[in-house]
Amino acid sequence: MADLKVETIAKLAQWRIENFGVATTYKRSDSFKIGVWNWHLSVEKIRYIYIRLFPELSRVSKEQPPVARFVLRVTTSGSNRRSYISPIHQRLLRTSDDFVWPVETTFQGHFIIDVEFLDLKICPLNGGEGNSICPSDGRMQYPATQNTFRCLATQNSLRCLSRMLDESIHTDVTINTADGTLQAHKVILCTSSQVFQSMFMHDLKEKESSTVDMEDMSRDSCMALISYLYGKINQEDFRKHRLALLTAANKYDIVELKDACEESLLEDINSGNVLERLQEAWLYELDKLKKGCLTYLFDFGKIYSVRDEMQTFLKHADRELVVEMFQEVLTVWKPA
Repeated sequence: MADLKVETIAKLAQWRIENFGVATTYKRSDSFKIGVWNWHLSVEKIRYIYIRLFPELSRVSKEQPPVARFVLRVTTSGSNRRSYISPIHQRLLRTSDDFVWPVETTFQGHFIIDVEFLDLKICPLNGGEGNSICPSDGRMQYPATQNTFRCLATQNSLRCLSRMLDESIHTDVTINTADGTLQAHKVILCTSSQVFQSMFMHDLKEKESSTVDMEDMSRDSCMALISYLYGKINQEDFRKHRLALLTAANKYDIVELKDACEESLLEDINSGNVLERLQEAWLYELDKLKKGCLTYLFDFGKIYSVRDEMQTFLKHADRELVVEMFQEVLTVWKPA
């Protein structure tokens, strides 16, 4: 059923209940995935409304039970639109009995339940402190995906490429950055980017001097870019330099890197960065990120959290982007 589906973006989940009638006393959502777990929400009407959040029973939830820090919000519709916001909860969640939030009111018809996960930890079965999969920067970290940004070559090939870069073995091109120089190999640059290939194929200064000027990047950011091209970047450096990497990927037409940056930026949208991300999505034509930002703002109601910043944003935003935002408002808030 349509009103059992839960929509998710970043660490937000939203359940739109279309019809909670007089005779309805219980509903449970379809499962939705946040972190490494599948989750359910349920709503029960006895004297008041009781909302539960719990992981789906599975091998993962049994062997790696989640410790969740989260906040809930219920928003009613109609002329008497009202929001009920829970305190911030932190719970070890195994079953539907581990958490229940009583909302001391009764309502029916259409309403929305939002849950925002502020932190998620895997609770160790032998006790001790759990390991967070969404640290303070908001980016999900999954234990099984540490090599996401490695190329599909063999580990031996990657080690050879890494040595070639780290020890400057037969390097034949110098890269000038804003605060230093780097050594690299023309063949790696050319096979990674048509833009680099054109530089060294035609009679341009790069071919004659064996240098590339990338003075719009810091040495560290450029090193992250080069490391990506050699298949040796780690997730921490990728996250740290991803905005600079996005600019470089767009400039040098490195499609896979541009896609990876978009996916990463989509993972940790929050109220503090959503407008900046929306501007980046518009500037670099990142449709998935743009849609995610608009969904976060309007479908999930986070527009109220950035009300002050929105005025400044609208003064400087591209007119076509403002039109798209307005169209999104009309779509989300169309009359029932």
